[in-house]
Amino acid sequence: MTFAELLDRIGGMGRFQVLHVALLVTPVLLTASHNLLQNFSAAIPEHHCRIRPSSNATARPTNRTQRPGSEEEILWISIPKDASGKPERCRRFVTPRWHLLNASAAGENETWTDTEPCRDGWVYDRSVFSNTIVMEWDLVCDLRTRRQIAQSIYMGGVLVGALVFGTLADRFGRKAVLSWSYLQMAIAGLCTAFAPSLAAYCVFRFLVGMALSGIILNCMSLVLEWVPTKVRTVAGTVVGYCATFGQILLPGLAYALPDWRWLQFAASIPFFVFFMYSWWFAESARWLVLSGKIEQAVEVLKKVAQINGKKEEGEKLSTEVLKSNMQKELTLVQSSYTLVSLVRTPTVRRISCCISSVWFATSFAYYGLAMDLQNFGFSIYLIQVAFGVIDIPAKLGAAIGMSYVGRRTTQASSVIVAGLAILANIFVPADLRALRTSLAVLGKGCLASSFNCLYLYTGELYPTVIRQTGMGMGSTLARVGGIVAPMIRMTGEYFPYLPPLIYGTAPILSGIAAIFLPETLHEPLPDTIEEVESGSPKKQPIAASNVTSP
Repeated sequence: MTFAELLDRIGGMGRFQVLHVALLVTPVLLTASHNLLQNFSAAIPEHHCRIRPSSNATARPTNRTQRPGSEEEILWISIPKDASGKPERCRRFVTPRWHLLNASAAGENETWTDTEPCRDGWVYDRSVFSNTIVMEWDLVCDLRTRRQIAQSIYMGGVLVGALVFGTLADRFGRKAVLSWSYLQMAIAGLCTAFAPSLAAYCVFRFLVGMALSGIILNCMSLVLEWVPTKVRTVAGTVVGYCATFGQILLPGLAYALPDWRWLQFAASIPFFVFFMYSWWFAESARWLVLSGKIEQAVEVLKKVAQINGKKEEGEKLSTEVLKSNMQKELTLVQSSYTLVSLVRTPTVRRISCCISSVWFATSFAYYGLAMDLQNFGFSIYLIQVAFGVIDIPAKLGAAIGMSYVGRRTTQASSVIVAGLAILANIFVPADLRALRTSLAVLGKGCLASSFNCLYLYTGELYPTVIRQTGMGMGSTLARVGGIVAPMIRMTGEYFPYLPPLIYGTAPILSGIAAIFLPETLHEPLPDTIEEVESGSPKKQPIAASNVTSP
């Protein structure tokens, strides 16, 4: 009898599993919101230099008809106009241009030379956002790149969290690390909401990013390790769609709370509730056995059996029963493998190189699109909803493609189409906003499909003895892609076409690399590196499952 059959004996997908999964996936709604929160908390409003305090008095003409009679007229004589006729964002006149009040002079095409930077600060349009970190700390003009740096620091926290909390979970258990991650998310999130400076904001956002990784990694582990094999696809789908609905929930929350501090507060405070009820979670029995804590595993399984109404089956459990059911896992865990095992042999090395490029490019392009909502010319709230809704058919399409067309074809086509959609936008005029937005939504949906495929495909490509190591490497490169993406966005200040060119090219190249991966549809899962090299695994394949995007 296998461990999966043991779970079926104590209730399968019983009351415990249903409640357990429900409580685990609920926080995923808000982790998805935190991931894209800076789209709203760091939104850039329309702005211009604050008018010089002396503008109403300096060099005022004696002709009363030329005196400014409204704020618009004062703005007209104090701030030069850009190419689109809007006030310049980063320059103002040294002295007021009174002659611009004349109708004949207003249309003159002048070259402004007597301008200066915004020495007295900026005036922001607060009609959409009452307060953002951009308004509060003047992250515009010469400081505009700090907004992207703040997002990169957050993604750096996500990367560090994946490395730290993944290791700690293997040592101290999924439940304890998950509870700590909830608490860290709550405290760091609240500290972010009350951050007195940009530096403090970045530090606390880094800690939020770390906590997010701890939540996602251990949520997935506890979900998949407690549900029967036959419902893992459904359980993984629930987790994935919770992340999708979290993206859809975010714009509604941001619309109701236009001040970034209240938005950050509202997205963080529920994690105190998640922390308090997380102590009810049952530690993974599989992890307990592999860690040598067999007596604790028996107690946990008996508790689960009782909740599921299978108390008699639970009473039959003993340490000897667990050892016999997990003999193969105990044998494999005694083997020693390191990161070097991913590149030591030819076939595994090819798999590592190709699949790593797909992980990096998918995350890189995903965050390049998802964190640039203001450039499409539509309401940022509607764009975020569209970006969330597209994941619903995209993830379904990926699951169908993987099941009937194959993993390799689905993986390669999803990133190649995404790259082509991003590149196509380079050639679409800025005034065709609907077409540009549609191409961006298509690209984002294809990248969501790629993420959906990656988790399953990577797990099937690597043998059991290094599967977690391979998944960890792929996840790490995805985080690196998320860190680099905002940096590339900054180059758009000087070369507008460079970011979309890079964001589009990277997925296409990774899609070409994916073509060289072996197909795993209907293929047994390998257990050892030797089986991968010889191409002769001797185990039945696992079912496709959907999981959340980073």
